[in-house]
This record gives sequence, structure tokens and C-alpha cells, in this order.
Amino acid sequence: MDDARTDARELADYGYEQELRRTLSAWAVFAIGFATISPVVGIYAVIQLGFAFSGPVWIWATVVAFLGQLLVAVVYAELASQFPVTGGVYQWVRRLAGPRLGWLVGWIYLSAAVASLTTVAYLGATWLHLLFTDSPLSARGHVLLGVVFVAVALAINLLGVEPVKHFLNAGIIAEGVASIAVSLVLLVFVHNNGFGILFDTLGAEAAVGGSATAGFLACLAVAGWAFLGFDATTQVAEETENPRRNVPRALLRAYLFVAFTVLLTGVAVTLALSNPEDAVSGAIADPVFAAVTDGIGTWAEKPFIVVVLIAFFACAISIQTYIGRAVFAFARDRQLPFSPVLATVGHRQIPYVSLIVTAVLAALGLLLGLNGNAAATLISFGSGGFYFVFLAVALTALVARLTGRWNPGAGQVRLGRLGLVVNVLAVVWLLFEAINIAWPRTELAPVGGSWVQVWAVILVFSALFLIGLAYVLLARPHTKLAPVPAPAADKAPIR
Repeated sequence: MDDARTDARELADYGYEQELRRTLSAWAVFAIGFATISPVVGIYAVIQLGFAFSGPVWIWATVVAFLGQLLVAVVYAELASQFPVTGGVYQWVRRLAGPRLGWLVGWIYLSAAVASLTTVAYLGATWLHLLFTDSPLSARGHVLLGVVFVAVALAINLLGVEPVKHFLNAGIIAEGVASIAVSLVLLVFVHNNGFGILFDTLGAEAAVGGSATAGFLACLAVAGWAFLGFDATTQVAEETENPRRNVPRALLRAYLFVAFTVLLTGVAVTLALSNPEDAVSGAIADPVFAAVTDGIGTWAEKPFIVVVLIAFFACAISIQTYIGRAVFAFARDRQLPFSPVLATVGHRQIPYVSLIVTAVLAALGLLLGLNGNAAATLISFGSGGFYFVFLAVALTALVARLTGRWNPGAGQVRLGRLGLVVNVLAVVWLLFEAINIAWPRTELAPVGGSWVQVWAVILVFSALFLIGLAYVLLARPHTKLAPVPAPAADKAPIR
């Protein structure tokens, strides 16, 4: 049977027509996952704060975050192999735990995803500024350059799926140069510290009240940011060829490749720094840039910035891609205000209205940067929202598995009893990390920030949850859903 017809038939089993163009290969889906997780974006967001809280020991917090998130990625791969529908977590929770909880999880997911696009644009603005000058960047200038990032990501996405694939391929090449190639050069030729330094805090605990444990936990809260985004592959399931097989494989491959790259770069940079104490004290604002320019030479400064910028733009483009699809999936089910408009698919077979709306929201989030350095705050927002969603999905999967509402053995990813063990461990990890990220820390708030900024993650997502709950109770979006057909995922795999 023709694959395209089979994919369309399976989609019809879920009650949807094939509106999006199914042209993404396994490689293209991998590229979306890789660009979204992005080792370059992850390492540059984490390493500076990691050194400030734990010194060179920060690398072990990253290892812990990698192992914990690997458990989550496996659970997501199981779900993706059975529910090949755009919408990802919203669709999964809706079908396994009911439409009300599905709506709430989808709502928090959209909020966190928009925050992640804002964060990547804010972090990328620094590199865009460095391309032209090394003069200080004002708060207003930072916000304006962040808007440029969002606008470029939107413009590329509005061109259609094919241009997006080309830009993401360029991003993978840039990631390879900026991370793997540079890291190998540093490890071989610029080795200024022994491996023993990876177990030394260099006094970083002074920044968190003198407690090395508190510093490690703060670092772990930030390190979680480096391993977000693998779920982007699930948002393009309806545009992927043979999604039951290709989406989960792309998800796991992208995650493992990014994790390897992040850890390689982290170790290489830490061993290459000639004065790692300066990274702890903050005298070195960007340890990666310092390691590269000091170790390889100042001639590498501009080329390195260009390569890093390409990676940041690819990440922003990829995030914009999957956010637009997530909103489209919500709106297609009439779950949002103005759903008919948001679900509009243009002649290029992309949800262009959803893309525009989410870009505007992400740009508005950049206004947080007007009050000074907002990097830690934005990272906390993005990480906090995603980890709450991860926990909700993993817990839903566990309950559904134990109560018989979900039969993981019917999917392409079959782990047997090991799947239950992985699911339990994923829930334990996510419960710990969600609390750890949400824990109020003055270190992650702007200098001199009020208690509102210290408690921002809890306050903001509590408010979002209450707004979402009120919408569910008053607007009753679940009543607008068509009856859920018996999905093909509950049957034996067709292929």
C-alpha cells in the first residue's frame, strides 16, 4: 500500500483530513529536533550561569540533566510512535486522560514554547550585536535585536516547508563547526587544565550562601534548559513520511546527538580556559567565546560569531515552526478564541496565521529585557513551563499504562516491562526537577529584584494555570470537540 495513502488513512482514523503537506523525511525531522534542542544555544545559555553557581563542577549537573531527560525522551518516543498527530502533548493527554486536562497541558505547553522562542531570540541578540561591535549593548538595543531574531524566524517559516528544511540543514552544519570541530581542536591543542578541575568548584559556592549543594542544585535547574526541544519532532507528525517510525527515531537520535555535543563542548571549554577562576567570578562574561578566541586566536572571532549566529537563527526558526503547528492543532479542534482564523492553512500548506500570532507574542515577551539582564529569568520561565508539561505527560502516560487505557505494545517503540520502569523513573526525575526549577532563588532573579521576580516562575505559571482553568470551566472548549474515534494506535501497527 502507498505510504502517503496509508498515512492519510491513519490520520482520518483520528478524525482529521490531510491539510499539511507530508514532505518531511526522517532526516528533515531529525534536523528540526536537532536545531530546536540546539547544542550551541543550550551550552551558551547554561555554561555562564553554571560556572557562577558551581564552577567547573557544573558539567556534572549537565550530565544529571541529560540522563534524567533521556528517560523523558524515551516515554515521548513511545507516545509518538502510537499517536502520529500534530499537537503532540495536547493530543496525547487529551486521548489518555480526557479533553479538560489535555487543554490545560496544551495551554501551559504553548506558553512555555513561546517563552522559549523569546529566550532564544534574547540570547541570540547578544551574538548579533557582537558581529558588528563589541561596545556595551543597551537594554533597549538588546530587545530590538531580539525582535529582529523573531522576525527573521517568522519570515523564513512563511516561505514554506522547503526553505525551512534548507535553513535547518545550514544550522546543523553550523552546529557541527561551532561545537564538535571547535571542541575537538580545544581538547587536542588547547588543554590548559587537567581533568581534576572538573571536580573543583573554585569557590563558586560563595555566590549561593557558601553551600556547594545549593550551587549544584541551582546549576541543575539551569542545566535542564540544554535538553529541551526534542518534542518539536512530534509537532510535525502530519508532515512526516511514515511518522510512526520516523518521528520517534528522529526524536531519540536528535536528543542523543545534541547531548553528546553539549557534553563534549562543556568539557572542552572547561579544560581550555586559561583562567577558569575568572569565569566563576564573572570577569569572563562568556567562557566559550573566551576559550575559543584565546585558544585558537583572535582571527577566529568573527567567523566563530557568524557560525554561532547561524545556529541561533536555525534554532529560532525551528522553534517558530513547531509552535505554529501546536497552535494550529489547538485551533483545528476549536479549542482557542478565533480558532477558525488560527487554523487557517495557506496556499503553501502552512498554518501562517498561527505562525504570525505566536511570533508577535514572543516579541512582546522580549519587553522583560528592558529591566536589565533577563537571561536567567527567561531561562527559568521556559524551563519551568516545559518541565511542568513533561511531568504532566509522563504522569498521564504512567497512569494510563497502569490502568490499561494505553497499550504501549501496539506502537512501533516496544520496550515491554522496561517501558514501565523508564516511565516511573521519568516521573520521579521530573517531579524533582520541576520543584528544583520553580524553587525561588535570588541568584536567578535580576540584581536587586523584588520578591515578585524571585518567585516569578511559580507566580506566572500559577496564574497561567488559573487562567486556563477558568477558561475550561467557563468556555467549556471540550464540548466543541468532535467525538474521539478509536485511533489506529490502539490496533496493531499497519506497517
